[in-house]
Amino acid sequence: MLHLEPSPVWIVFRGWTYATGAWEAGFLMILSEGGGPGDGLAGNSFHRESNLPCTVHWLEENADATMSDLFSKAQAAVEAIRERTQIAPRVGIILGSGLGGFASQVEGAVTIAYAEITHFPQSTVVGHSGKLVLGTIGGVAVAVMQGRVHAYEGYAMEQVTFPTRVLGLLGVRTLIVTNAAGGIRADLAQGSLVAISDHINLTGMNPALGPNEPRFACAEGAGERFFDMTAAYSPRLRRLAHAEAERQGIALSEGVYVAVLGPSYETPAEIHAFRTMGADLVGMSTVHEVIVARHMGIEVLGISLVTNAAAGGHSHGSDPVEPIRHEEVMETGRRVERQFTGLLTALVTQIEAAD
Repeated sequence: MLHLEPSPVWIVFRGWTYATGAWEAGFLMILSEGGGPGDGLAGNSFHRESNLPCTVHWLEENADATMSDLFSKAQAAVEAIRERTQIAPRVGIILGSGLGGFASQVEGAVTIAYAEITHFPQSTVVGHSGKLVLGTIGGVAVAVMQGRVHAYEGYAMEQVTFPTRVLGLLGVRTLIVTNAAGGIRADLAQGSLVAISDHINLTGMNPALGPNEPRFACAEGAGERFFDMTAAYSPRLRRLAHAEAERQGIALSEGVYVAVLGPSYETPAEIHAFRTMGADLVGMSTVHEVIVARHMGIEVLGISLVTNAAAGGHSHGSDPVEPIRHEEVMETGRRVERQFTGLLTALVTQIEAAD
């Protein structure tokens, strides 16, 4: 049983909490208005300071948990990178499972392991080598992340999206996010490339929770408390991608990506529900990075590689054809690497030329 001191006590809850009769995400501050030694938590009267996470008043001793501290950590990471190279990337690329080979296209590459970058989270999943590669592609300065981290690895949202914030502070103004995804829509065969047109966030987490930090803004009007996600995946960049894919004879469709927390793959019933919601693809990444990028004012292009048919790809209620395996994801990535690399390499120069 938790005991509280006689004097008023401020308690900061961070994450998902049950309050006012409903689950609510955010930062919660509670004041104990009474009680002394021997009184349990249930015996005290509590007052919710605010219904809006953005208006919570923080104690000075908790300052290390604020977004301002996150900003200083991101600045420290940028300084660590700039000690190794003065390249100022304009285009950032995050490579998903099995797609890390694209980094070999970077010219004059400076490769830095995530472990060597201050405060940078480290990848623990096979297919995510955990290296930041800076250099040029077709004369365009780029920062390529060979792998990402996921919430299912045990990382907090601030850590999952920390690399995106660092890329923005380095100078990235266009972000290409890629991932390996399960195909929900019937026409999305294994090996298909899909431009993400929109997403559905079913992870139960939003990385923009907590005090707002406008200093992360990379463009005029960005960094606001409430920000628009209507065109999270840039229509302009999608048009460029389709045009380039057509030139190269690559089939590139569009689809809505639904993100789940993982690490378990989805059940057939879940896939059936996602299809009903309008999802075409399913995966365990990407949306948190995109939310943070849009908060910062970074333009985003998303490309999914369909590595397997999702569990609900067969008729709902029938027996699965075979279990989904991570090895299958990796193998599909290797098989389409040439197409994927050719498309992305051409897109980098097209994006910069179009700006």
